[in-house]
Amino acid sequence: MRLKTSLLKQELVSCVGWTSADELYSCSDDHHILRWNLLTNDTSVLVKLQDQIYPLDLHWLPKSVSGKKQAGADSFALTSTDGKLHLVSKSGRVEKSVEAHRGAVLAGRWNHDGTALITGALQHTPSEDCISTPRTPVYSVAWAPDSGRVLYTAGRQLVIKPLQPSAKVLQWKAHDGVILKVDWSAVNDLILSGGEDCKYKVWDSYGRLLFSSSAHDYPVTSVAWAPDGELFAMGSFHTLRLCDKTGWSYSLEKPSTGSLFSLAWSADGTQLAGACGNGHVLFAHVVEQRWEWRNFEITLTKRRTMQVRNVLNDAVDVLEFRDRVIKASLAHGHLVVTTSLQCYVYSAKNWNTPLIFDLKEGTVSLIVQAERHFLLVDGAELFVYSYEGRLVSSPKSPGMRMDILNSQSISLSNDTIAIRDTSDERVVFLFEAQTGKAIGDGKPLNHKVNTHTLSSVVVSPGVCSCSVSESAAQFSRPPQMVSYEGTQVTVRRVDGSLVCTAVSPYPSLLHEYTGSGRWEDTLRICRFAKDQTLWSCLAGLAMANRELSTAEVAYAAIGEIDKVQYINFIKDLPSRDSCLAHMLLFSGHVQEAEATLLQANLNYHAIQIHISLYNWDRCEEAVKYKTHVDTVLAHRQKFLQDFGKQETNKRFLQYSEGVEVDWEKIQAKIEMEFAMEREKAANASVRSSVSIRR
Repeated sequence: MRLKTSLLKQELVSCVGWTSADELYSCSDDHHILRWNLLTNDTSVLVKLQDQIYPLDLHWLPKSVSGKKQAGADSFALTSTDGKLHLVSKSGRVEKSVEAHRGAVLAGRWNHDGTALITGALQHTPSEDCISTPRTPVYSVAWAPDSGRVLYTAGRQLVIKPLQPSAKVLQWKAHDGVILKVDWSAVNDLILSGGEDCKYKVWDSYGRLLFSSSAHDYPVTSVAWAPDGELFAMGSFHTLRLCDKTGWSYSLEKPSTGSLFSLAWSADGTQLAGACGNGHVLFAHVVEQRWEWRNFEITLTKRRTMQVRNVLNDAVDVLEFRDRVIKASLAHGHLVVTTSLQCYVYSAKNWNTPLIFDLKEGTVSLIVQAERHFLLVDGAELFVYSYEGRLVSSPKSPGMRMDILNSQSISLSNDTIAIRDTSDERVVFLFEAQTGKAIGDGKPLNHKVNTHTLSSVVVSPGVCSCSVSESAAQFSRPPQMVSYEGTQVTVRRVDGSLVCTAVSPYPSLLHEYTGSGRWEDTLRICRFAKDQTLWSCLAGLAMANRELSTAEVAYAAIGEIDKVQYINFIKDLPSRDSCLAHMLLFSGHVQEAEATLLQANLNYHAIQIHISLYNWDRCEEAVKYKTHVDTVLAHRQKFLQDFGKQETNKRFLQYSEGVEVDWEKIQAKIEMEFAMEREKAANASVRSSVSIRR
């Protein structure tokens, strides 16, 4: 992947900003604001500012909020050296000018919903509207994704200031020189910084360093995240670099531009503009982007052209599009390509006849594919389509910003869509893929505060007998998984290199056979592989599918004798209900097992479960159903005697006063319960056989 650049000449340019994918505005020291139309290659003077106004920064008001047009979206904020903030309409009219600071206003940025504006200046200005008054010039500012915090530079320091007065300020030393530019991605929540130490760095929102570049020849004067958060651009003197979000570089261009003072991405993320110190306006677009799946490799050779190469026979197909390619995805035997107007769906079996349908807005920011359908995030809405081009569903969640979703915050399967909340990362929304409706009662999954394991020690080898731990030193840290297809995993290292590794084919075969009920084949695979972890997987899958015979063999193979004995105990149970309940109990579902037994009127078994688990509070079921109260009291007394304790529970003290504990009578009652259960099961089998004969 690289940038293809072109230059257009004018006076010294200080800032640039896109209104659409084909229209750019630029400001320069000759006091002119120019409009650039990339479709017609026309350039026109929008307005000539007053002689005392030298523009420094430009930022357009966000056009859409939650899918609805924002009033006044066709205007931008312009900062200048005279200490004023100017609001300028798209037609060039200066709507309002405000005395913002004493010195030059170096930076100005709207928040993501267009309701607030932050500015940074050369000198601090005591005012009621000031959220901070650092002693050093504020060269650059940025908003957090939730618009609740602001990021600004303070010499060599980066400062994150919450808008709430009582919240704590986060500040850290980020560079060895003055920091000149910062940007905060609304999609991946990562911070980008560049400074006079000739380095650019990537940080998380807690101030932890994720990547630091090597020193360049000149200071880093501009940085900018792409709208989808997957790429960013860095500008320096005669230098333009395209980088991945993890920091490593895709390409390096050396245009004769002088210092790049400002960089701006178009809304679709396909084009980049730069304000150059020698008076050029730089235009670049992303080409040579690649997608791989099995034996196919697809390359974006031009803005409207893709090349498909089959590595098995070196066959090459060329795909032409009417408009500029914005997004593409290759998986599950299909290529999905979106342009500014349409969506193209290609099958890997036939690259000549795509299925084409029109898009609603044409601003697709994300494509996620599953086996049966795929998902598009178009503007502020989410759509699920089949590979035949039929609209399947359109899930909606009030208050969620769909336009900042990325591949890490959304997942699609054949029947379910999972979306992590953009405002609270502990909340996950689940939708049905076929209908778009919320699953269950509509309430999202809410995770508690995450607990991170610092260290763990296995005291008994029998507790953790089947674990797999392999060295991943060849991947470095932090690695990023690119693809997992069949038995091959592709991982990208921190330096951008791809490392391919193979995994065992047996787990996927085991999963396939269990899904189709081929249990004899699963046993053959495990016996052939002779792998303890494979036997462990089979044991869990067999119990989940209630295949006791297969589970017995699997547990015996890994030496879990106690589980084998319990499975044999389940097999010897007389009734089907008690077998089902004990299988649920084996899997850890205590409440479901109790409910199954109570529904089948097997009250003693339900009480015995809680006795075996020492769940004495739930043993009050004996009082509720007026049966086996003496059994519970007898086991309670034995429990206290074994541990040398005295009874302190008021309920047990109350019930023990009027109940006599006799173990012989208790054993007789238990035998009677089993006899009644066997008789009931026998009668049920007789009735079933009679109905079958009829």
